[in-house]
Amino acid sequence: MIDDYPKGDPYGLTAENVLKKLQSKNILYFFGRINYTTETMLLIFRGIIGEFPVFDLIGGDPIKLIEKFIKATSTSITYAVSMTSTIGSDSKYMYSLQRKKLDMNPNEPDWIILPLQEGIVMWYPILDTLKELKDPNYFNKSNLFSRSFSFKIASQPFSAGVERYAYFALDIGSCPAKKMVIKEFLHVGRNNSFEKYIEAIEISTIASFLSTEFNLIAKGKNLPKVKFLNVKLLRCGTIDFSTRYYTIEPKLHNMEYKRFNANTGVITELRPILEAFVHFTYEYTKGYLVVCDLQGIELTNEFLLTDPAIHCIDSLRFGSTNFGKEGINQLFLANHKCNDICKQLKLKHINDGLSEDVA
Repeated sequence: MIDDYPKGDPYGLTAENVLKKLQSKNILYFFGRINYTTETMLLIFRGIIGEFPVFDLIGGDPIKLIEKFIKATSTSITYAVSMTSTIGSDSKYMYSLQRKKLDMNPNEPDWIILPLQEGIVMWYPILDTLKELKDPNYFNKSNLFSRSFSFKIASQPFSAGVERYAYFALDIGSCPAKKMVIKEFLHVGRNNSFEKYIEAIEISTIASFLSTEFNLIAKGKNLPKVKFLNVKLLRCGTIDFSTRYYTIEPKLHNMEYKRFNANTGVITELRPILEAFVHFTYEYTKGYLVVCDLQGIELTNEFLLTDPAIHCIDSLRFGSTNFGKEGINQLFLANHKCNDICKQLKLKHINDGLSEDVA
């Protein structure tokens, strides 16, 4: 392809200046690929600001192209909102996180050559009542169950989200060995502490309890089940004798992983049953919390979800993704539109932040 400006931009613009200016203004960069003639340019851009999302917009079918464009736009908005809500508006830090994501391998490793490791898995007992859910002391470290755990873990992550790396892993103690996913928080230092992982287990325990209660009231109504993966905390040693923490969960089926809604109130893949579940968590807990940021896989009669977030009126619980009472009011109550499943389950109608009985 012939370069119309072989001596550079006539106005003196350079990739370095433009991209650095975007970064200084806390603007995230996304790219839509319509053909493969820009690969060298993308390589240079990555050398300047690190990794950034590239969306595939290649194809001659205009209908499919529109679908791809809508999905790319929706994904980029959700990603940007999630990034800024999770780690603030420091674009330089966001780009530094992107650089960390370069060294990933999407393929399962050769398990035979990987070393066997030993650790301890920990989890909270299953909740029985709403009172236990609301009691922060129930989630005291002294209440954790634990057992020894033999495993293997890939040397490189296969994926990275806004908050976590994900590694292929193998539970060697199971017979046969069971495929798992081990997750590690991207943030380093004091933010990557034991407390942060305990928080993730607490959120998972509460989401699982509420999904069980939801499935009970939905039983016999020919509705898909909502389930959360069984997530545990993994503690293990390293070669330098330090302690390392992860979360560990079963590996999902080889199906498309979707994000259905975000903790910012954005609905990326509308599923009425999941919006009804969020509504249920608010009503069941009497306005104490809502479970959101629903992501996972969609099967024929159920959803298998992982890594939820919780907005709660107790702002000291559930970490940085908990936007407190304002999050409940502005991101759930102000946006929720009751659907047929809400009515079918006799949930109270939500209208302009108020709950009233469905007629």
